[in-house]
Amino acid sequence: MKLVMATNNENKLREAREILSPLGIEILSQAEAGVDTNPEENGETFAENAMIKAAAVYELVQCPVIADDSGLCVDALNGAPGVYSARYAPKGEECQTLLKEMKHVPDDQRTAHFQCCIAYIDAEGYGTVSASCAGKIGYEERGENGFGYDPVFLYNGTTLAEMTADQKNAISHRGAALRLLFEVFRERYGDKHADK
Repeated sequence: MKLVMATNNENKLREAREILSPLGIEILSQAEAGVDTNPEENGETFAENAMIKAAAVYELVQCPVIADDSGLCVDALNGAPGVYSARYAPKGEECQTLLKEMKHVPDDQRTAHFQCCIAYIDAEGYGTVSASCAGKIGYEERGENGFGYDPVFLYNGTTLAEMTADQKNAISHRGAALRLLFEVFRERYGDKHADK
């Protein structure tokens, strides 16, 4: 069966394909599905934003769609940047902006987590799955891999940007959410589409 992921981000697509393909699902990007839409993500939660994206694409393709929304939630900043993670600072300046705001926050109060919510819609209905990755904010940028806040997010003393793609996928919020979605889809589509 074919499914459209509401993104053209190659990293997100690769991870989704790796985790969901054993179910016999072929995942297309928006571009591959011929969809050019960029709805305003004005929800107050990750789940609302994910559903906004999924619904906009579903309306155009009328086949199963998934969409994710994710971000960084820092306890010392009352959960910020949260749903505004992508708009929190100019592109490329996310880490410096965050480190500046956290300058006087002591080590034991630098806890944070990445949150991911994936929405899915098909002819039978819709739903969401969510997962998180807990860690803390470091004091400097470290590592060459990853993107966004990865260079300052520490997981067991290592930043996400210091990990290989496989290491990050094994513990990441998106990887965990996709594994939950795998179970949902196995129940939803498993028997019906096993031979297609």
